Amino acid sequence: FLWTALEFLRFWTTGNNWNAIGYSQAFSRIFVGWASTGGIYLVGFLLVFFNVLFFYILITKIREIRLLGIVPFLLFVFTLYLSPESGNQNEKRDQAFVVAVQPNVPMSGLNYAKYEQLKRRHVELAENAVREVRQNNNSDQPITVVFPESPMNFTYSEDAEFQEFVGNFAVKNDVSVLFNAAEPDARSKTYFNSAVMVDRSGAKIAQYDKIYLVPFGESVPSPLKNIMPALVGSFSYGEEYDLLPFGDAKAGVMICFESHFGNLSREFVRSGADVLIEMTNDGYLGKTPILRQHLANAVFRAVETNRPVLRVTNVGITAYINERGEISDAADSYAEATRTWTVAKSDGSQTFYVRYGDWFAWLCSLASLALLFLSFWKRKMNEA
Repeated sequence: FLWTALEFLRFWTTGNNWNAIGYSQAFSRIFVGWASTGGIYLVGFLLVFFNVLFFYILITKIREIRLLGIVPFLLFVFTLYLSPESGNQNEKRDQAFVVAVQPNVPMSGLNYAKYEQLKRRHVELAENAVREVRQNNNSDQPITVVFPESPMNFTYSEDAEFQEFVGNFAVKNDVSVLFNAAEPDARSKTYFNSAVMVDRSGAKIAQYDKIYLVPFGESVPSPLKNIMPALVGSFSYGEEYDLLPFGDAKAGVMICFESHFGNLSREFVRSGADVLIEMTNDGYLGKTPILRQHLANAVFRAVETNRPVLRVTNVGITAYINERGEISDAADSYAEATRTWTVAKSDGSQTFYVRYGDWFAWLCSLASLALLFLSFWKRKMNEA
């Protein structure tokens, strides 16, 4: 109880719960299904519970270990048996295609000539994938090309040249385009970190502004704003849980760090999202385990919401994650790649986690306070 409560406290006091112990189960089928009931906190609780139970038996009942050692094993099997399984939302429904582009844009050395070359390379990769979709599928289903967050720092509203570039690409290829851009915030005269969608006519039709900014990376807390700058830039906080159209389906967009927040994807699904799109750039992390840790976050967002997550990244790991948290089509890191997936309207069902959020973490917090109070009270009574 206390472990879970402290992880929850870390989240609420710092806005960060990176590498909470439950994330270690992202690539295992043992406990991950329970995320649809109680989120990452229930999975972490179960993991710690079975470890503590086994250790307790080991150190206190060593003489009877042959008999009692079977207890955690039986509980473990029981938990596996009852673990909720998410369903497949996309069977026998009208589908739309998504072309994910992993451009592998370098984190430095972007002069104007290199910038223009990389823009053209985005188009080449996307057009080849779109052409292949149309050759292999005799249908007029809509196609959306998704470019990831990247260090190219696209703008749209204030860049007529880029508007023309994206519009021409969309019209020529009869596709919608979703891309990351810095969009102006008229209220504060700063910018949002945004996901912008342009439709097949070349017109802007939707925008989502990043709600959860990286602390000290994209925004500095108010008391410190005049003392220190943000590492990347001082962005405005988005406020709306905007959904973007993908054919008949609707998508919620998580921009990079936002895949870390179960309450964000939960709100998207409560608002009607059929699928989740993650746009991220982990290029600044280098070839480290953090790329896989970030992927683990997305696995839990899929299971918690019973919605697929389409992960589109700059340098990796681009991948499709189904409602059960199973990863497929993962691209190699630090390499150019494209992936083509389908999305469809869901049946609209909501998991227990989507309906009630972090109820289990709150329960553990209350239980911890009660247990701490009883411990101190008992100690005081014994001293008396």
